[in-house]
Amino acid sequence: MIRERKATTAAGILMMLILLIVMVLSVVLFINSVQHPAAGAIIVSILLFLVDLLLFFGLFNVNPNEGVVIQLFGKYTGTAKSPGLRWVNPFCTRHRVSLRVRNFESGKLKVNDNDGNPIEIAAVVVWKVTDTAEAVFEVDSYENFVEVQSEAALRNLATSYPYDAHDDDHVALRSHTNQIADHLKTEVQDRLSKAGVEVIESRISHLAYAPEIASAMLQRQQASAIIAARQKIVEGAVGMVEMALDQLSKQNVVELDEEKKAAMVSNLLVVLCGNQDAQPVVNTGTIYH
Repeated sequence: MIRERKATTAAGILMMLILLIVMVLSVVLFINSVQHPAAGAIIVSILLFLVDLLLFFGLFNVNPNEGVVIQLFGKYTGTAKSPGLRWVNPFCTRHRVSLRVRNFESGKLKVNDNDGNPIEIAAVVVWKVTDTAEAVFEVDSYENFVEVQSEAALRNLATSYPYDAHDDDHVALRSHTNQIADHLKTEVQDRLSKAGVEVIESRISHLAYAPEIASAMLQRQQASAIIAARQKIVEGAVGMVEMALDQLSKQNVVELDEEKKAAMVSNLLVVLCGNQDAQPVVNTGTIYH
C-alpha cells in the first residue's frame, strides 16, 4: 500500500521573486542584444525567458486543512500540507485533497432486523481524510467509497440487532443507542481504513418500522408497555398487602383467621390493581356477616 509522505517543495514567495528577477534580466538582455546585434545573445535571452516562464507553472498554493498530492510522471513523490505558496517541479501533477471534517448522511435504507421485521434506518457519519496517498491511490473515488461502505456497514448492523429488546440482557437498535453507535463507528472504520479515512463519529439518524407493519408493531409496543406497567402495579400491590397484614399483626388491631386474611388480600388487590376507583361498601353487620 502507498503511504503518505512529505513532499519536497520550495518556498513559493522566494521562488517567485527569483523567477521575476530572472525574467527581468532576460528582457534586458534581449533589448541589449537587439540594440547591439548579437544572434547568440538573442537566442539565449529568448530561451532564458521561456524556461523562466515554464518554471512559473511550478508555483501553487496550499490552503489550510488541505493536502496537495504531487506526482512526477505518474510516480508519487509526496504530499504538501504546509499552508501558503509553494513551488515544485513544473512537470509534476498536483491533486488537491480536503482534510476538513465532513458529514455524510445515508438515505433511508429498508432492511430486515435480526427478528426479520422490515425497518427503515439511516445514519450520519462524520469523517475526514488522514492519509492523502491512500485516499487518492488505493481507491477509485474515496468520497464515493465512503458513501457505499457506510451504507453497507449500516445494513450489516441493522441485521445484527432487533429493533426492540425482549429483555434487558439483549441489545436493541432503539434502546441501546450509545452501544449501537459505537458498533456502527467500528464497523464503518474497519471498512474505510484502507482508504486513509478516519471516522470521528457515527450515529443512527432515523429508525422506524416499515410502513406496512408500523401499525401492528405500535399495537405490540402498547401491549408490552401495558403488561410492564401491570407487572409493576402487581408488585407494588403485593408489597402493600404484605405490609398491611404485618402492621395489623404487630399492633394487634384485629385478629384474622386464614379465611379472612384471604378475603382481605383479595379485596386489597382488587382495589390496588383495578383500573377504576373502588366504591366503598359499609358493613353494618359483624365481621362475618
